[in-house]
Amino acid sequence: MFQITVGKARQGKTRKFAAVKRMIAPTDMRLAPLATSLFLSHNEALVPPYRVLVDTNFINLSLENRVDIIKGMMDTLYAKCIPCISDCVIAELEKLGHQYRLALRVARDPRFERLPCSHKGTYADDCIVNRVSQHRCYIVATCDRDLRRRLRKVPGVPLMYISKKRYAIERLPDQALG
Repeated sequence: MFQITVGKARQGKTRKFAAVKRMIAPTDMRLAPLATSLFLSHNEALVPPYRVLVDTNFINLSLENRVDIIKGMMDTLYAKCIPCISDCVIAELEKLGHQYRLALRVARDPRFERLPCSHKGTYADDCIVNRVSQHRCYIVATCDRDLRRRLRKVPGVPLMYISKKRYAIERLPDQALG
């Protein structure tokens, strides 16, 4: 039988470059503790049951990924959720035509709260940004990168999106989750 012995190589006294590069001084300002609930200084109106403002592409991608919208939201937020759909989102789904009839049927579900719009036009992204800027009691569910980029500029608005066939939440405080 063969016996294989592995000896330890002599380690050098100098550190490797990558190990030195990754060291951070304990007094670095990036290590200063920040409160995870800093979010609540911008938004104290966000309490369960959560009102989730849903966008057109979020409904479409939920159907493509076979995720039940209300159940998925409740699993993500650990609380009761009320999905809200504005008239602009319904109008956008109607404009998309016959291919999106299932998404339109889901949007007209009686469990979804309907939000009337008083502005002109049916561009849903502008409607969502304006509504969230005025009333910060919503979580916005969208997969549109441009809309998410616009909403990140509004302080105190959490974003929900689809990642790996599940819902994920961005910027929700620890205290709001229970």
